[in-house]
Amino acid sequence: MPRVFVQGSPVDRFPRYAPEAGRGAVRRITEVGEEVLHRPCRDVTEFGPDLAALIDDMFRTMYVADGAGLAANQVGVGLRLFVYDCPDDDGVRHVGHIVNPVLETPTTERRLLDEGEGCLSVPGAVMAVPRPDRAVVRGQDKDGNPVAVEGTGYFARCLAHETDHTDGYVYLDRLSNRDKKDALRQMSARRDEVFARRTAKAAALDA
Repeated sequence: MPRVFVQGSPVDRFPRYAPEAGRGAVRRITEVGEEVLHRPCRDVTEFGPDLAALIDDMFRTMYVADGAGLAANQVGVGLRLFVYDCPDDDGVRHVGHIVNPVLETPTTERRLLDEGEGCLSVPGAVMAVPRPDRAVVRGQDKDGNPVAVEGTGYFARCLAHETDHTDGYVYLDRLSNRDKKDALRQMSARRDEVFARRTAKAAALDA
């Protein structure tokens, strides 16, 4: 089986970082509580160089933050779009972007995985969140062409998590009040450490 899928299609080889990151610039990552994270994003209706440049920036920002996915509203842009570079539970790497994503989950034989989940907009916190073990996201690429990406295990979690962002939800919204408070305490305790790692990673990528 191929070890890397790009935009849902297998490839023979792929670099450590998606080429988009080499063209992009690091943007500030928004944090839980900021309005742009808590309202539904707008559909993308214009495809062109501005959208491509945003995707480039999102890839670079994601890598600096050691993330597996990043939605546009996490860099302050309220558009339905996310990028990802994420392994599944079999170690297969999935890389790409999805514009105007729509999440599909199986209606039969659905199994929930209650595993740890974090978020770049909730720096330092990890909580168990139940997610389906399989997901399909349909949308478009940066040129407006249709795309469909299927994921299992951890990658399915990534697809669901990032689509949630475009609908105006963070994973804290899926937690009980008690667990949400726990996550915010984790964030308060670890935020500075996370930001120090991001600064070091940004310097390493620029070297």
